[in-house]
Amino acid sequence: MKKRYESPTLTRQVGGVTNKFGLGLGGKAHDRIDGVSITELRERYGSPLFIYSERTLKEKHRELQDAFSHRYPRFRHAWSYKTNYLKAICRSFQRLGSWAEVVSMMEYEMARSLGVPGRQIVFNGPYKPYESLKRALGDEAIVNIDSFDELEDVERIAGELGRTVKIGLRFNMSLGAQMSWDRYGFNLESGAAAEAIERAQSSGRVTVAGYHAHLGTFVYDPEHYRTAAVKLVDFHGTMKTKYGVRLEYLDLGGGFASRNRLRGSYLSTADLTPSFERYAEAICEPLLAGFAPAEAPLLILETGRAMVDEAGSLVSTVISTKRLNNGKRGVVLDAGVNLLFTAFWYDHEVLPVIERSGPPEDQVLYGPLCMQIDVVREQLRLPRLERGDPVLIRPVGAYNNTQWLQFITLRPNIVMVGENGEVSLIRERETVEYLQQREVLPPWLRD
Repeated sequence: MKKRYESPTLTRQVGGVTNKFGLGLGGKAHDRIDGVSITELRERYGSPLFIYSERTLKEKHRELQDAFSHRYPRFRHAWSYKTNYLKAICRSFQRLGSWAEVVSMMEYEMARSLGVPGRQIVFNGPYKPYESLKRALGDEAIVNIDSFDELEDVERIAGELGRTVKIGLRFNMSLGAQMSWDRYGFNLESGAAAEAIERAQSSGRVTVAGYHAHLGTFVYDPEHYRTAAVKLVDFHGTMKTKYGVRLEYLDLGGGFASRNRLRGSYLSTADLTPSFERYAEAICEPLLAGFAPAEAPLLILETGRAMVDEAGSLVSTVISTKRLNNGKRGVVLDAGVNLLFTAFWYDHEVLPVIERSGPPEDQVLYGPLCMQIDVVREQLRLPRLERGDPVLIRPVGAYNNTQWLQFITLRPNIVMVGENGEVSLIRERETVEYLQQREVLPPWLRD
């Protein structure tokens, strides 16, 4: 007998700590960053307001340094400028001993303006205009070549400089389930990497001194780095024998995960995010096994997100509330995706700054833009927020201050809380005059 059709049942889920479909419960009120009152900072510097913790920057740098230097004899961190090129952030890492990693002439100029010597700059990326490539090679920067076209430019520049130049080559490779970023560099498996080395070493004007590989972004599994390290060690054994390559450095890029929570993640970041020690074990063990102590190349890492993300917070203010058609409460903040670009990727932690009584409820957090896509959090259970209430959004230190937009609203103040508790403004809020200072009206439109 044919069974009677039964329509599917849709059950509305409420995000919460006991819901297997994901965490969604906001935490308790939080009013201090490194002992400094958020309420007082907001009153002094306005809202929205980015706040950076120098103490956290130093702690993350020390954790990374300890994890790798205790396992490998030669290690150097190169701060990834594209992650956050605020002067105060870059100078903080510079003073801690980090080199600079840049992917454009703009970032190269930033590093040089802060006094970073050319030999302490790693120049990566798929676009290096001829003159910028020539300047970097002239400064003896570490330049990792991305294509045969760039290699051709290097050969020409070496002739113009009248000397042999050292370069690195960027490689990509198969890592199984991990997405392969094959748009960058020369592929190991196809033979392109070996061909690039043969061409460079046989040119008479170029010497390959380093290998570079950046596996991807937000890489949760440290074993992918082990696989890459093993492949590069094996590859170098062949290149050393065949072409006489003497490896001075091995740059394994960045991509370490921070404690931000990717959208759609089931587990909490405490369960997902590997420690620096786990990354270090995966990378250093194959290098120690593959290189004799006297031939161990300098290990360079370009870790950005995992170094700065947790040092940054954003204070925002509720500007209005409303009841949505689905029953949820809509909350409009004075900071949206124009300032918080990473809201498209992460479910940022959002905390009230002041205590509110009453049970938590489902709320949708919107930004102030006149755009439907301006959603800071799609659903979160928080105490009932009211107009004028401040909220703390974290961690937001990576990529937001490099990808933020002057779209509809101007960009706000940024402050840093020093390790000694002192607070300093590190970027002033913008004005309309500042925004338009590079514009010129044509003669026929002037009064």
